[in-house]
Amino acid sequence: MIRRLGQRVRTVPANMAGRVRSIQGRLQQLRPIVERVLEQTDARVLGGDIHVADKVLSIFEPHTEAIRKGKMVKPTEFGKLVTIQEAEHQIITGYDVHAKRPADVSLWTAALDRHHTIFGHAPDLATADRGFSSATNEQAAHDRGVRRVVLPWRGPKTAARRTYERQAWFRRGQRWRVGSEGRISVLKHRHGLSRCRYHGLPGMHRWVGLGVIANNLMSMATYERTRAAA
Repeated sequence: MIRRLGQRVRTVPANMAGRVRSIQGRLQQLRPIVERVLEQTDARVLGGDIHVADKVLSIFEPHTEAIRKGKMVKPTEFGKLVTIQEAEHQIITGYDVHAKRPADVSLWTAALDRHHTIFGHAPDLATADRGFSSATNEQAAHDRGVRRVVLPWRGPKTAARRTYERQAWFRRGQRWRVGSEGRISVLKHRHGLSRCRYHGLPGMHRWVGLGVIANNLMSMATYERTRAAA
């Protein structure tokens, strides 16, 4: 088809030539992606290989990845992993749209450093879900001046660890983190992050950023209104 369009562009009227060239250029961009789809389909159907590396899941959005939450009840989602960093008063202080899904445990120190860059000091309390937990990450937080680190331990716990995690401040930190999960729901349903309306990976970065800005504006307005009423 690309070759035939190249032949056709020489015979069509001048006012149509630009349109034909545009279509030809778009097909040339899609060609390597379509070839990859054919290769992975051949590997799966004829070879039985269901673990093709860098599998193309969308011809028009080739950066799309399959995202599994590690739970059977959770359906497979398609898109990009986005991490959100939140401070007090429901203000999002950082976000990342990851080109490739990273291990949660590798994101902890970068989040702490970002907080220090923004506010000039470490947070008094830092918390994240179980996937971020490791002895190295706990020590990294203390080294950066975090007074209270709330990272629920993965796997079997010693008696000393169970006692540590039963402290009132640790449980308060866990409740705060669970509450911050609501921020993800708000971003998805109120600010449209459940589906990106822009194209390409840069478009996804822009879409997420606009959602974060909208969230922060509403959170700041709510805080100011509450403070004024008090």
